[in-house]
Amino acid sequence: MNRHLYTLLLHLALPLIALRLALRARKAPAYARRIKERFSFALPPLKPGGIWVHAVSVGESIAAAPMIRALQARYPELPITVTCMTPTGSERIQALFGDSVQHCYLPYDLPWAAARFLDRVRPRLAVVMETELWPNHIHQCAGRGIPVALANARLSERSARGYARFGKLTAPMLAELSLIAVQTQAEAQRFLDLGARPDCVEVTGSIKFDLKIDAELLQRAAELRRQWQAEQRPVWIAASTHAGEDEIVLAAHRQLLETRPNALLILVPRHPERFNSVHELCLSDGLTTRRRATGEAVQTGDQVLLGDTMGELLFLYALADIAFVGGSLVANGGHNLLEPAALGKPVLSGPHLFNFLEIAAQLRAAGALSEVADAAQLAERTATLLDTPAEAQRMSAAGLAVLKANQGALERLLDGLRRLL
Repeated sequence: MNRHLYTLLLHLALPLIALRLALRARKAPAYARRIKERFSFALPPLKPGGIWVHAVSVGESIAAAPMIRALQARYPELPITVTCMTPTGSERIQALFGDSVQHCYLPYDLPWAAARFLDRVRPRLAVVMETELWPNHIHQCAGRGIPVALANARLSERSARGYARFGKLTAPMLAELSLIAVQTQAEAQRFLDLGARPDCVEVTGSIKFDLKIDAELLQRAAELRRQWQAEQRPVWIAASTHAGEDEIVLAAHRQLLETRPNALLILVPRHPERFNSVHELCLSDGLTTRRRATGEAVQTGDQVLLGDTMGELLFLYALADIAFVGGSLVANGGHNLLEPAALGKPVLSGPHLFNFLEIAAQLRAAGALSEVADAAQLAERTATLLDTPAEAQRMSAAGLAVLKANQGALERLLDGLRRLL
């Protein structure tokens, strides 16, 4: 399939895209707002001539934050426009940067919508986070002489096979990229095999290793634990959970409560549209549950704190003694294991980590990551770490060492972007 056929099929799919938006809006009403932006109409005022950064959703926005702040510091005269595709991503961008960046949704990958967007923004440089590749946006940039960098790029074997099936679309698109800053050598080879130009592919590492933890965040977390009178209480977190995982996590917590009746679970579903259903699940399991969004203090009788707020994940990690990272007990591919590791937490996950193979391999080899397969193993491993502080401390130190050994990717990426500017 070439780009012209792809464009035709995308136009034919617009009714299905509209239906999908409507269905998502039933669970998350924010999807029904700002629809015109998705077609390059009713865009907010945008100063042209700066840097455009695209981060598809929440995870990419958080990963992009250090890079964006560094770009703001290095090029204060250039406006930075940050786009995304989801309401949660939009909320995160606005919470992270406020009015210091320009923000809108990225229009759908239709040639006329991409052209209208680029005519408004007229960036000197486009930076796409991870692997959010849109053939028409990239082609429109190439036609205008706008260099496009793929930052913190990752490409699993499975994704590479998918792109390879559409070689006539993928190869020309990759050839139009000016920089592909990949996380690992294996991923670099996959991009080259798909048609990327060798002089544009650089192994820079993952900028997620360059995560900086604010000391004030740790102080706030310690103070809140004191307010809860939970300094000696066992507290663990299950973060970024998906449908099908919450039941496993709650079963593990019930098992933990049999021997540690004062244990507290902080449960943080990945998607806000699931907050209410997960709350109902906790109550149906007979667990005394407090919602973080109410702002109420956790009481000694509470068994679960539902993390139903946005933008607080690092803080909620800091409140816990042990961290389980979700998206890994179901075949979703996992989420960022480095955030709890950077906070000095022993890290647990399920076996499905195909989105973070290299990071997981390093943490596993260092002894900083424990993988579990079910509720019984999750409860058992959590209990063991609570019972043996020395083992928890060893895992914590190992995780911090892995982060330190891999830092520097952000500087290497910024050097590549400087050359393009």
